[in-house]
Amino acid sequence: MPALLEVRGLWKTFGRGRGALPAVRGVDLDVERGETVGVVGESGCGKTTLARMVAGLTRATDGDIRFDGSDLDGSSASIENRRRIQMVFQHPAQSLNRRMSVGAMLAEPLRLLAGVPRSDTTDRIEEMLGLVGLDPAFRTRRPRQLSGGQQQRVAIARALMPDPDLVVLDEPTSSLDQSLRGRMIALLRRIQELRDVSYLFISHDLGTVRRIADRVAVMYLGRIVEIAGTRQLFEDPRHPYTKALLSVAPTMDLDRARTRIVLEGETPSPTDLPTGCSFQDRCPLVFDRCREESPVLTLVDDYREVECFAVAPSSGS
Repeated sequence: MPALLEVRGLWKTFGRGRGALPAVRGVDLDVERGETVGVVGESGCGKTTLARMVAGLTRATDGDIRFDGSDLDGSSASIENRRRIQMVFQHPAQSLNRRMSVGAMLAEPLRLLAGVPRSDTTDRIEEMLGLVGLDPAFRTRRPRQLSGGQQQRVAIARALMPDPDLVVLDEPTSSLDQSLRGRMIALLRRIQELRDVSYLFISHDLGTVRRIADRVAVMYLGRIVEIAGTRQLFEDPRHPYTKALLSVAPTMDLDRARTRIVLEGETPSPTDLPTGCSFQDRCPLVFDRCREESPVLTLVDDYREVECFAVAPSSGS
């Protein structure tokens, strides 16, 4: 059976000519049914652009997105498929309509995407508010009357209203303090268990990703450079960039604390990438081949792919 989401050779370039900016460069990624895949990396690495293409909000320059076996290209995608893919944005205060009540915002996707008459939405709205831990009385409130955590719960409730199979979450905990982040993770896990929904979880918060994701993809300059099971990736990173990224992540486990890795060199401009590996000028493992050829994701051991010539496949692969 194919994965729920299959991304193949996905590109997004903004602009033309010398100023063209390749934000996403040939990404391959799968999300299975009921799975959470985290996507991490520095700001500007292409995480949000990838999320928006999957959600149908940004048109890909090239490549394919297949959802449940059907092409999803933005021009011929059906309303039914769009109902089944929803997105939660980074800043709930900006994504919620300040002129609408919570009830009206939750009713809108039911009417537009699921064809539910306005008269039949009340019970569904109250059920969804309960699912995200809000009292039915919140139905009459407006965004300005809600805390940041409550706004994010409403945003999640809105995304869940049309009963999607995949929810794309773009930095859903970045505006929350640490205690609220823990509650949000627990909420998302509970919803996943009850609804069997899949998540594509975009974040720079490595601690949050470690707690919620089944697999993690690491992006650098528009490419996925490593993807592995969460435990594999955090306990034994292979790509030099992944090692450096995880070395600065806070940890409470002193036995597993890493020495911070400081990368030499500068990140190249996305509009003027070098021939070969885009990480070559910062990589401690660089050799001649890296400056001549572009590496591709290669299976190096069970369930792990790495884009690096210096990381050899295990003998069993």
